[in-house]
Amino acid sequence: MASAGDGQSGADLYRKEAELGGAEAQYNLGVMYAQGRGVEVDLVQALKWFNLAAVAGDGNSRQDISQLERKMSGEQIAQARKLAQEWLAQHK
Repeated sequence: MASAGDGQSGADLYRKEAELGGAEAQYNLGVMYAQGRGVEVDLVQALKWFNLAAVAGDGNSRQDISQLERKMSGEQIAQARKLAQEWLAQHK
């Protein structure tokens, strides 16, 4: 995949690929949400995309999931998991 960079256009490129089920793009979009690169920081969205990347086989996401969950409330974690499950149900 071409480098998407750090800006809003990078987030848009990753989002398009992530929505198609690309594990690397899902992981990278999660990083962007976690760090606020090209998008507002949104830990729920970051965790959603890390969870989806893990399901798709991305090995980097598991460690990031653990680190991110330590910064989040139980409600935020539950919300991210719900969003990931809804995404998976829509993309079977």
